[in-house]
Amino acid sequence: MNSRQGRILPFIRSADQHPLPVIEWPDSVQTILDADQAVALATTTPARGVVIAPLTNFAANDRARGTVTVNSSVGMWRKLQRIQQNPSVTVAFHTRAHAATARPEFVLMQGDATIGPLDRPHQWYDELGDRWERFGGQSRGVGPLWERWMRAYHWRVNITICVARVLIWSDLRCTEAPTVLGVPLPAPPLCQHPPTGGTRPRVDQRVAAAHARRYPNVLLGYVGSDGFPMVLPVQVTGSDPDGLELDCAQILPGGGRRAGMLAHSFSRYVVGQRQQSHTGWLDVTADRAVYSPHTQHGYHLPPSRSMYNLSAGYVTRRGVRSGQRAGFLPRTTPSGGGR
Repeated sequence: MNSRQGRILPFIRSADQHPLPVIEWPDSVQTILDADQAVALATTTPARGVVIAPLTNFAANDRARGTVTVNSSVGMWRKLQRIQQNPSVTVAFHTRAHAATARPEFVLMQGDATIGPLDRPHQWYDELGDRWERFGGQSRGVGPLWERWMRAYHWRVNITICVARVLIWSDLRCTEAPTVLGVPLPAPPLCQHPPTGGTRPRVDQRVAAAHARRYPNVLLGYVGSDGFPMVLPVQVTGSDPDGLELDCAQILPGGGRRAGMLAHSFSRYVVGQRQQSHTGWLDVTADRAVYSPHTQHGYHLPPSRSMYNLSAGYVTRRGVRSGQRAGFLPRTTPSGGGR
């Protein structure tokens, strides 16, 4: 482990480099990619932190081309903006809850992402085909009244990742070293300089710890020395004035760095959801790992399709207006008709 002070340097992939060979991941990984109900997408912030967001998995992968595709409403435009600013992302296949397989592996797909056009609100559906109904549990056609309410929710884009590295752990706790396919793993990242406002918790760490301990899926993400987010499972065991105490089966890099955390659970088709996400500061010593949350976002959706549609429509409508005010989204919602 490296605990020297320094800056994390991005992994530069210049335009004149030869294209990376397509990674031929094994059938066991393909089974997981085709069967998981939910995945987690990790993006990098301008300050070299990580934000982790859960997404429904639609099994939109192309092993022959070495790509994995996820999907997002443009109402979650800050995630899309981070990808435009830094395309290095990671997708974690981290839970078999409501999956069509019981395979035990924890899988990370790391690569550079591109997002679909923002002015074609229905192109994503043409590309996903029947996967929307199969994994989402609901037809794209919701009727004229719901369609009007969910217009912003259905204004979506596909995010396609050209996979540069696949990390495969033999179990969901990541208790052993991973198998690495593609680009070799770099050296552990150097420490980051502490933020100007300090590293202490800025939200109530006791409440954050209590929530995280209720959820079966807790992930921690930080930026690796090559610029790709690294996402690993952790357990929150308690809290003290310094932050959330973590029990990690895997080895985390020593020292301090910005990090993101996601704790979540979900019902079938990801209708009922409980989610809590943070950005903050991770400090790892020889015998202790502590996470200090600086920001907090969370929500609870009951396992009701009507409540999900109401909430999803409300949140994405607000998000679209925010993205339009920021100049990221077109001022008027592109036309294209319902489906």
